[in-house]
Amino acid sequence: MVTIEYSKAHVNLADQVYEPAEDSYLLADTALEFVKDGMDVLEIGTGSGFVSAVIKANRKVKLLATEISPLAAICARSNGIDVIRTDMFAGLKGKEQFDIIIFNPPYLPTSDDEKIPGWLNYAFDGGIDGRKDVVPFLQKAGNYLKSDGIILLLISSLTGVDEVVMEIEKARFRPEIVSSTKCSFERLVVIKGANID
Repeated sequence: MVTIEYSKAHVNLADQVYEPAEDSYLLADTALEFVKDGMDVLEIGTGSGFVSAVIKANRKVKLLATEISPLAAICARSNGIDVIRTDMFAGLKGKEQFDIIIFNPPYLPTSDDEKIPGWLNYAFDGGIDGRKDVVPFLQKAGNYLKSDGIILLLISSLTGVDEVVMEIEKARFRPEIVSSTKCSFERLVVIKGANID
């Protein structure tokens, strides 16, 4: 088993589980700017648990994650992450409220002939426009946020930053780009969404 180290965290990787890349590092670093000790944190689609593991290695928080892939959920658990195997918010009780919800969705625009076999497809397949999971996430996230809570959403320039900002506003969050980095053929962006209500 391969283990990587980053920002005090030691993370085991596994076959058919998304390997942390530039997007993971950007989101983890950005999360540390906003996550404070004592917060309730939820990560949607944790994959190997990398971002959550970095948070836990640096902050004293109550952290929960969800993950659709059984292989990734096992991997995240091996990294000490409390993970529910479910699709986004579906397995939550509905009464949990979090200070911050973090999501690195599958954001690559993907046609039918670009899909990859197996569970790993869930980590990459953003649908035709790259926003297949972004919109349902935004529609539900507010139900699980404390009134002063925020979301951190990582997307790519390929996903359409302006279009995602519009979706964030439609979901009644105030969007703000809080970090970004150029990465080969795309720009990766983390958008913070604060509750408007």
